[in-house]
This record gives sequence, structure tokens and C-alpha cells, in this order.
Amino acid sequence: MSEQPRLTPEMLVPRLGEYLVRKGVITEEDLQKALHYQQEQIARGRTCLLGQALVELKILDQAVLDQAITEQIIQLRSALQAANRSLERRVQERTAELQEALRRLSELNQLKANIVANVSHELRTPLTHIKGYLELLASESLGPLTEEQAHALKVSQRAAQRLESLIEDLIMFSMTSRGELTLKQEPVDIRRLANLSVKSAKAKAEARGVSVHAVVDEGVPYVMADPQKIGWVLSHLLDNGIKFTPSGGRVVLRVAREGENLVSISVSDTGIGIPADRLEEIFEPFHQLDGSSTRRYGGTGLGLSLVRQIVEAHGSMIEVKSIEGKGTTFRFPLLAAPPPQEKNTLT
Repeated sequence: MSEQPRLTPEMLVPRLGEYLVRKGVITEEDLQKALHYQQEQIARGRTCLLGQALVELKILDQAVLDQAITEQIIQLRSALQAANRSLERRVQERTAELQEALRRLSELNQLKANIVANVSHELRTPLTHIKGYLELLASESLGPLTEEQAHALKVSQRAAQRLESLIEDLIMFSMTSRGELTLKQEPVDIRRLANLSVKSAKAKAEARGVSVHAVVDEGVPYVMADPQKIGWVLSHLLDNGIKFTPSGGRVVLRVAREGENLVSISVSDTGIGIPADRLEEIFEPFHQLDGSSTRRYGGTGLGLSLVRQIVEAHGSMIEVKSIEGKGTTFRFPLLAAPPPQEKNTLT
């Protein structure tokens, strides 16, 4: 076994030889002589520090060496303290800059949410008038229609419904951004809600040549949820799956019990899929993976952002798994509702 070097103060001091020469304690010739002696001792398998070599060669005595090492240690400690103070100051300055940047970002987000809310509410009123008159025209209350006119009105009504859906998404986004998203949680028959959501999605799916159906396990309990908002989540995930699934594909809404207290809800499609390195991007508000001016798929880019916020407001988390060209699955669990307590009746 090789000899382990004994820890000495000299080991804490870098470039001792240069320091001794600069102070005039030894000459450059003395330093080279000591370095040569040190290398000879190391070659013989003996641990030898520079200061030890200087003492053994009687170039300087131990007291002078100890004094020089002590001075260097004090200087190093002072330099370290100064560096720490400088680092602390820089950290404080950087922290203050980051806090200011976060404050400004928060103000911008609030401003954006307010603008979105105001614009959305302003759009809602004229849209109500447009829908009302379209319905009057379609019902021929304002006079008979030709076949071409009736077809044109149906197209306009579908466009108005799409616009209304976009406006509602904007309003909900502005509410969540301002922390105004409220939930009215109650026991919800998730099986019925899932089947209703699939039924509502069938017309759009059939128009695109996509099959959509629900797979709901028997014995699934009620869940604690806001029925309106979870219904919106299911409808949006189904709509999203249909939109990104080519003709001939399928979209499946599954509801299954997961352990004693959870119900798992998932929506799977056989669509185009999402690149693995871009999965998190899909939840960013106003963001589309295809941001080009000629993008194939429409939408505001708010839907999945709202889905995640609503699911998280229920105390859950949404996960997504996807394979490019094969499809995507969104899944989240909900807490099962406690069984209703039977009321005691006095006889």
C-alpha cells in the first residue's frame, strides 16, 4: 500500500513557491532547486511538499515557512469572503430583477385576460342578434326560402355555432386567468355524462368519416365533479380527437374504475399523434403546433389549456401519451363520490 499523505496547512495554499519568491524570502534559483529535489523524492515514492523540500534543503526554516503559509491562508480567506459578499449581492440583484420580471409578466397576463374578457363579452351580444335572425330566416318566419337559400342559412348557422363556441372558450379562459374559475362539485353520474358527450359528438364524427363510441365499465360509481365543466372537458377532448383523426379512424371515450376511490377517464384516437418533444406545448394557451398561415386545423389554441386547468381545479392531473402517426390518449382520474347515506326513519 502506498503511503497516504498527511494533511498539512501547505496543502491549502496554491502556488506557494511564487508567493515566497514575490515576497523575497527565496530566490528563483532556490525555488527551482527545491522543485527539482521535490521531484526526486516523489520519484522515490516519498510524499514531499514544496515547503518541506525548502526546509530539508535548509533554504528557509520552518518558522518562516509557517508564517508565509499563514499569511496566504488569511489572504485566501479574505478573498473568499469578498467573493461570497459579491456573489450574495449579485444573487440579491438577480432575484430582484426576476421578481420585477414576474410582476410585469403577471400584469401583462392580467391585462391580456381583461382584454379577452371584454372583447368576448362584446362579441356575444351581436352574435345573439345574428343567431336570432338566422333562426327566424330558417323557420321562414320572414318569408319562404328557396332550396339554395335554406342551404346557405344552414351553413351560416353552423358558422354561428362555431363562433359562439370560440367566444365561450375565450370567456372561460379569461375567468381562469383571473382566478375566477369556480366549481360546483356534486355527485355526478359519469357513465351518463360520457354517453351524452359521445352522442353529441357523433354528428361531427360521421361528417368526417370517424367512428366515436364510449366504453363504460359496469359498476362505475358516481364521481365528485362539476357536471357542466367536466362535460365540457369530455366534449372538447372528443372534438379534439375527431379533428385530428383522418377518415376511417376512431375515437374512444373510456370510463373505468381505478381502485377503491378513483374513476379513470380517457379519450383515445387513432389520429396524427404529437411529437414526443412537443407534448407540453399543446397545453399552452393560444398555441398551435402548426403555427403557419396555411395550417390545416383550426381553433384558438385554448381548448387543451382550459381542459388542464379544469381538471387540475378538480384536484386531478391530466396526462397525455402519443405516438406520431398512430394516435393520442388523454387520461385523468376523478374521485369517486361517497355512497349516499341512508336516512334513519322512526317507526
